[in-house]
Order: sequence, then structure tokens, then C-alpha cells
Amino acid sequence: MEISQENCREEEKNEGKVYLKRKITLLRAISLNVGTIIGSGIFISPKGVLKNSGNIGVSLIVWLACGVLSMFGALSYADLGTTIKKSGGDYIYILEILGPLPAFIRVWVEFIMLRPGTAAVVSLAFGRYLIEPLFTPCHAPILAVKLITASGVCLIIALNCLTVRWAANLQTVLAALKLVTITVCIVPGMVALFSGHSENFQNPFDSSSLTLDKLPLAFYSGMFAYGGWFFTTYITEEITNPERNIPLTVIVSLSIVTIAYILTNISFYTFLTAEEVLASEAVAMGFADIALKGFSTAIPFLVALSCFGALNGGIFASARMFVIASRERQWPYFFSMIHIRKHTPMPALIFMLPLIFLMVWIGNIDELVTFFSFPRWLFIGLTTLGLVIHRFKYPDRPRPFKVPIFIPIVFTVMCFLMVGMSLYSNPFSTGISCAITLSGIPLYYLMIYKPRVPEKCMAAFNFLTMKLQLLLTVIPQEIKTY
Repeated sequence: MEISQENCREEEKNEGKVYLKRKITLLRAISLNVGTIIGSGIFISPKGVLKNSGNIGVSLIVWLACGVLSMFGALSYADLGTTIKKSGGDYIYILEILGPLPAFIRVWVEFIMLRPGTAAVVSLAFGRYLIEPLFTPCHAPILAVKLITASGVCLIIALNCLTVRWAANLQTVLAALKLVTITVCIVPGMVALFSGHSENFQNPFDSSSLTLDKLPLAFYSGMFAYGGWFFTTYITEEITNPERNIPLTVIVSLSIVTIAYILTNISFYTFLTAEEVLASEAVAMGFADIALKGFSTAIPFLVALSCFGALNGGIFASARMFVIASRERQWPYFFSMIHIRKHTPMPALIFMLPLIFLMVWIGNIDELVTFFSFPRWLFIGLTTLGLVIHRFKYPDRPRPFKVPIFIPIVFTVMCFLMVGMSLYSNPFSTGISCAITLSGIPLYYLMIYKPRVPEKCMAAFNFLTMKLQLLLTVIPQEIKTY
């Protein structure tokens, strides 16, 4: 899709100025959403969903419920994104509606926990699927997986530092490949199922294996697989015609993904028993060995590319949150700066690397998913609660896209139920995550509300900022884009 004439005129008028341009068309926005949602989740979450739901029948209901809930959340964010026309996603909505303290905690957990944790999960899946076939029938050495993982992260960061256009184009290509991969997984399962191969679906709601106390963790795994629907609102200022394209993006992308996920899980269960899914480290590989025979060697590579696309989309979008938080003076100002020639948020991108590497080195996929799910759904729930508050506080404010009020209410209640019950289901990991989240409160009062940093430290920090600015050739954005 071509950039509109209005945006072309805007670029001509501001030619030579340093700012993040509107280069994300409807196709690119849908590709970002689909490409970020369909990543490692559908290939690693079936095990977590099944383990914590207890049987195949409940697990499929969880997948459908997660799709519906994600659509509710995405529609609520689209409402906010077309009303509050700033980039930054839930950070900016929380800042505008609930105030600076929860907004600061939101960007704090994004930096310290959410982005590195999510990137580590997706990139570890990328590394495992890429290198595992070389060591068949043995498992790949964990060190080799982590080295490949770190290389993939560096490549994504470098690409996003160099060009917005090519990062977006890569996302479009990889999104198309993801849909090909999903189709390749779905077709043999549907053919086998309609041919009468349904023995794995006998007694799907086996009550002997039902684990209701672990159900919130099943939703965590399922919602992780759908994660990414919120990233469109992180880049509102870079989307062409956002009032039209943001709602269209979330509706089209979530519809595609929900249908694809349900059919993919049915296909997996057609060929794999519940016990085989639970025993598998890489469900798609076990499925491919049985269902695809000669084509099975291509599946790990396609899955790795899928993870690579999700990693690219997540890093592309999250960098914008740090840019906006810096612009709002709630994060070091250096993070708001843009490269003078590439027009990319280079500082925000580069300084993600250390914590991503740390999470990759010390974490494993299952622990990381539980670890970062608590703050993710807490703040998503606060955001949709903010939409309800905003409706009552500003009833006459123009809303280009307005969802029925029950949608954010239902979604908010479900988010808080997941957060609350996860403290009961896994108190250790969730408790640590909660403590790290709350650590943002004293940091806010120390650094933002009434700064108590010694003058010598501030002088040293400013000197370092200036040197880094010269080194990276970055400056603050010169054009107001909201």
C-alpha cells in the first residue's frame, strides 16, 4: 500500500528534519501485528496450556477464550489509540489517565523485565528451533542455543538501528512466511481428522486430569501466544491515517491469528497425544516428524523465522515506548534521541541489549513466561480500566473508534483475575515479579517526583550523555508528531 499524498506532502515539508516519519501503512501495521503475535508462542505454549488446563478439551477452550479476550483488549487499545494520538501504547494511556507514578512503573518494568524477558523467550525459541535439527536425535547444547540466540538479537537490533523501512519490510515478508508455516501445520491435521483419525480426541474432558487451581497459568501461556496485539498503539505517530488503520489492524490481525491458533492446536492433537505434547521440548518438531515426514526438516527453520519476526516486531515497537517516556521526562532524555541520518531511535534500541543478554543467559522459557506475565497483565488491565475511567471523565471527547463499554470492563476483570490467581498458583515466581514491579515506587520518588541525585552525579551523567550523543550522532526529535 502506498503512503498517502498527505503524508508525502508532510515529508516534503519537513525534509531534512529529524523525526520518526509516518512510514507504517495498513499492510505494514497488520504485518507488524500478525508477525509479532505469531512467534514462538504457538509452538511452545501448547505444552504450558495443556499442562495447566489438565486435558485437551479444556486446553482448546482456553485457546479460544484467549483469542476472544485478546480481541477485547485490542479493541479497547484501538479506542484509546484513536483518542489519545500519541505513540507509547499503554505507557502513554496510563500517564494521561492514571497519572505519572503508575506510568513510570510501567516503563520501569518494560525496561527491567518485560522487554528483556519477552525477547529472551522468543529468541531462545528461535535459537533452539534453528540449531536443534543439527543435533538430532540428541538435544542441542544449551550454550550453542544461547550463542545463536544472542546473534539473532544483535542482528535485529542492528537492522532496526539502520532503517525503519527495511525493518518494516522484513516484518511484512516474515509475516507472510508465518502464515505459510501455520498453513503447513494445519492442512495435514485437517486432512487426517476428516479422514477419521480422531482417536486422540476421545474423552477430551477427562476429569481425572483437570487442574482448576493451575488454570490461570494456562491462560498466561495462552495469552503469551497472543501477545503483541498491543504493539500497534506503540507506534501511533508513525502509522498513516491512524484513526482508520489502527482499528482495522487489530480486527483483521486478531481474527486471522485466533482462527489459525485453534486450527493449529487441533492439528497438533490429531497427531500427538496429550502425553507426547507434555513430553516435547519443541511441539512443532514432534508434530512435523509424524505428520510431514520428508518435509519435516523445513519446519524448524520456518518456526525459527517465525520467532525471528516476532522478535523484530517486539523490539521495533518497544523502543518507541522508551522514546516517548523520555520525551515525557520520565526516562533519561538520551533515550528520546533519533539518529540524524537514519531517523531511527538508536539509543533506545542499543540499550535494550544488556538486559536481554542477561535474561537469555540465566533464564529458561517456562520460568520467563510466568516471571514477566504478572506485570504485563497488571498494566494491560490498568490501561483498559483507564479507558472506562476516561469515558466517564470525558464523556464528550471525540472518539473516532468507540467500543461498547462492556468490552473493556470484561477484559479488565479477566486481567485482574489472572494476576490475582497467579499469586496463588505460583507464588514464588509471581512474588519476585511483583517485588521488582513495586521497586519502581521508591525509584520514582527518588529520580522523578523530587530528584535527590547529587549534583556531581548529575554532572557526570550529563557529560556521559553528551559524549554518547556525539558517538552515536543522535539528537532530539525536531518535529512534533502528535
